[in-house]
Amino acid sequence: MNISIICVGKLKEKYLKQAIDEYSKRLSRYCKLEIIELPDEKTPDNASYKEELQIKDKEGNMILNKIKNNSYVIAMDLSGKELNSEEFSGFISNLGIIGESNLFFVIGGSLGLSQQVIKRANYKICSSKMTFPHQLFRVMLLEQIYRAFKIMKGEPYHK
Repeated sequence: MNISIICVGKLKEKYLKQAIDEYSKRLSRYCKLEIIELPDEKTPDNASYKEELQIKDKEGNMILNKIKNNSYVIAMDLSGKELNSEEFSGFISNLGIIGESNLFFVIGGSLGLSQQVIKRANYKICSSKMTFPHQLFRVMLLEQIYRAFKIMKGEPYHK
């Protein structure tokens, strides 16, 4: 299975980079992982709704340009379905069973995802109704993907 994570925004914190490196290494046993980091657009203080839409659209176009046509796209979005770890594992497993082997998880920037990206998504997942920094969420998503594979394989880790 090929898993790509498209993220808007640069990762600067060393401790988060180390966590991503660790989960990337762990995941290499189960899938081919690619992390695609895109630059975020600067949002002016007190940006208008229209300005925010323009920024999301610009980021959205960059995201869509990275997605391959034959890919299954999972948008990480507050309007998505909340899954527990077992359900998430089953979801990924079922995608593999039906032949969806190119998965793209999309993490938007600080303003979220554009409507074009939401429309392109085959599925939307909400990991929590809480708001997290997108840099930290990248680590959380990798951990959950790793946990999903461990659950699928019946290997110890998930408790």
